[in-house]
Amino acid sequence: MSGILNSSIGRKFAMALSALFLMFFLLQHFAINILSVFSENAFNEASHFMGTFWAVQFILQPVLIIGILFHFTMGIILELQNRKAREVKYAKNNGNANSTWMSRNMIWTGLLIEAFLIVHMSQLWWHEMMVKYISPQIEKIEDPTRYYKELVEHFESPVIVGIYVVAFVFLALHLLHGFNSAFQSVGANNKYTRGLKGVSKVYAIGIPVGFIFIALYHHLAH
Repeated sequence: MSGILNSSIGRKFAMALSALFLMFFLLQHFAINILSVFSENAFNEASHFMGTFWAVQFILQPVLIIGILFHFTMGIILELQNRKAREVKYAKNNGNANSTWMSRNMIWTGLLIEAFLIVHMSQLWWHEMMVKYISPQIEKIEDPTRYYKELVEHFESPVIVGIYVVAFVFLALHLLHGFNSAFQSVGANNKYTRGLKGVSKVYAIGIPVGFIFIALYHHLAH
């Protein structure tokens, strides 16, 4: 693994794999959260399963945290390398004419998303850890209906909802470039490229808009 990460191509490939993994997780996370709009029971059942199944808690959850840390760390490393490589190129050419705003600002959108994740995890994930492992309340852990109630309470604050809206707008901008870039880095640049670009736009815009809708729905409906 260290040999792969020592080369620029290897780092980009590893970065792309971590991005694809996180995009899959984001899709799964959205699929569960959107249930809260249509069925309180379905959302509670799905959340209770994810919150109690041992493989999710002790295998997938640590892998996810490692994946997030790896992705953002590697993103910073690649950005610093790219900036060094662009110094001479930008002296000769107009960089803005050859790249999109999203591609030039991936580091900033990424850092803003990371800041949101810290806030998000400190409020929801850390709360789960406190309830289940640090200061457990047995009756609350065993209550399979608590998840919907906690979600509604979370979105009561207009400040929290505002943070969600801003964060997911930046996520959309990040994904608009990152989705295509990830597939190109793993070699998926072929006759299906046009189709992938279409899928990437639907994903990059649809998933963040969906999360914004969930936050606004629960803020306004309760």
